[in-house]
Amino acid sequence: MDSKRLGIYLRISSDPQGLRAGVERQEADCRALAERRGWNVAEVYSDNDLSAYSGKPRPAYKRMLADIASGSIDAVVCWHLDRLHRSPKELEHFFEVCDRAGLRHMATVTGDVDLSTDDGRFHARIMGAVARKSSDDSSRRLKRKMESLAQSGQFKGGKRPFGFEPDGTTLRSEEADLVREAARRILAGESMRGICGEWNRAGVADRRWEPQALKRILLAPRVAGLREYKGEVVGNAVWSEIIDQATWERLRGLLSDPGRTQHRARSYLLTGTAFCSLCGGRMVARPRIDKTRAYVCGPDTGGCNKVSIKAEPLEELVAEAILVALDSPALAEALRAASGEDDAQQDLLASLQSDQTALDQLAKDHYADRLIGRSEYLAARDALERRVGATRKALERNSGAGVLASISTGIRDAWESRGFDWRRTLIGAVLERVVVRPAKRGYPKFDPDRVELMWRA
Repeated sequence: MDSKRLGIYLRISSDPQGLRAGVERQEADCRALAERRGWNVAEVYSDNDLSAYSGKPRPAYKRMLADIASGSIDAVVCWHLDRLHRSPKELEHFFEVCDRAGLRHMATVTGDVDLSTDDGRFHARIMGAVARKSSDDSSRRLKRKMESLAQSGQFKGGKRPFGFEPDGTTLRSEEADLVREAARRILAGESMRGICGEWNRAGVADRRWEPQALKRILLAPRVAGLREYKGEVVGNAVWSEIIDQATWERLRGLLSDPGRTQHRARSYLLTGTAFCSLCGGRMVARPRIDKTRAYVCGPDTGGCNKVSIKAEPLEELVAEAILVALDSPALAEALRAASGEDDAQQDLLASLQSDQTALDQLAKDHYADRLIGRSEYLAARDALERRVGATRKALERNSGAGVLASISTGIRDAWESRGFDWRRTLIGAVLERVVVRPAKRGYPKFDPDRVELMWRA
């Protein structure tokens, strides 16, 4: 056979450790074949750890097609045809590229494919269909395995979850403690950004922490000892919980609230709480020309533009009023009410857990025991999920009490030691709004009589 400019194509679907042993064995066999044929190896194209079935881009394969089209190679060798394609559509496209370039020679370690004859292409199409069927069967078996693991509450494998050992079921105590502490602090009004900053400074898990990553961990059912499949909780897991389910539900209600936002830098305690007495508009933070911090009723936010006040003395006034109000025997009563022992909150949690148990049983009846059909399952599930959603919203409305329950020392000590976000949450828990009246003409100093505090209780 005439000497050819040969391109060797290599691929292995999975190489999580990056050892390349599979593609190196393929290359050795393909080079031995090329040497027996007297073909010159012009290029080696290697897609390591990439599946041909998944549809993900294969950079080396695309480069090989470009070289075929340009005439840089006029023969292709691969270990087996299924290394090249597992999709009939992709195989037909390969034929088209070869036809336009005039490439007719293709060999595999397991047998040649003559692209110049109809029989050769027919054989390639049959091999491609068989490879596709094999991939479909493997995918179906894998999906059924994942479903079975989910229904039995077992770990599906993969990357080590934060808070657990590599087996996915044994708690890693130091990380689990961090998750519990983060949950407690967030429910007490602290920000995820502040917690992430502390974790980054401490070098937790040798990675860079961002609020979204922490949020994913806290919202994952696995931290509450629950097993999830395709976005649905399908039952209890075999591993221990890091946080109890009641706490996890409160976290879900808080962190899933679309109105909750994380701000990179905030220096105004009363944004969202200060209101104009004239038009009722929400006052916004806006520095004055001399860069003094101030709250204004601005026209660009629908306000009347007739009321403004310096931020620092207003915030000091509000803070002192709150500290005086809470530094009293009444605080003990507030803490008891915030501890979660009141009947209303316990009733909500009991209702939530009951409905979640019903959802778990419903999933078992449908997925595992096949006692009910798809339409019955969906109808019952939708009704239960609507009720669960309403209960979670009710719990979220009560979540402000958590900041009061988090105070284990004196209120003044807590105010000094806690962060900015905790202070804002405390203000929101005890004040409905801070109403600011217009300044008296000719009186430039701060006037406490301009301010009215509207308490929640």
